[in-house]
Amino acid sequence: MADDSKASNVGGRYAQALFDLANEQNQLAAVEADLKSLKAMIADSRDLRVLLASPAFGSEEKSKALQAVAAAAQLNPTTRKFLGLLAANGRASALASVITGFEDLAAKARGAIAAEVVTAVPLSAAQANGVAAALRQALGRDPEISTRVDPAILGGIRVKVGSRLFDASLKSKLDQMKFALKRA
Repeated sequence: MADDSKASNVGGRYAQALFDLANEQNQLAAVEADLKSLKAMIADSRDLRVLLASPAFGSEEKSKALQAVAAAAQLNPTTRKFLGLLAANGRASALASVITGFEDLAAKARGAIAAEVVTAVPLSAAQANGVAAALRQALGRDPEISTRVDPAILGGIRVKVGSRLFDASLKSKLDQMKFALKRA
């Protein structure tokens, strides 16, 4: 737990630095698009996740790998330089939290509300529209929704908006029942 909060703080600081730099250079949209692509690459590639998280790889190896990914994806020069700096400083493992922090800062700058929706299986178009409509009604404005599939929640849905979490997952309901049975 302490390591997660430490990584989040580091990620938040790097996200703020990248946001300020991208804003200064009028590159916010380009850097945000790059980070969105990187987020998808990390989600899709187990090898990339292992590389970023593993202490077995040194900062030089991580830097080379990130630069190769950045070149292949034709990322913006600002994003490329940032990835090199992140790896050189031994913070490549914080990339996911940097991306999340940057997305939050960019959404806030646009006046948007970011919502993360987690389901056990991918949502159909009708279900996604229903979730978007419910969030729009609850929040009073259009949220920027990012979806993620996590089979560990077994079923149902988790929605996180800012620091608020609505958890209607089957896993949390089973955990609550297990806790209640232990207390009885």
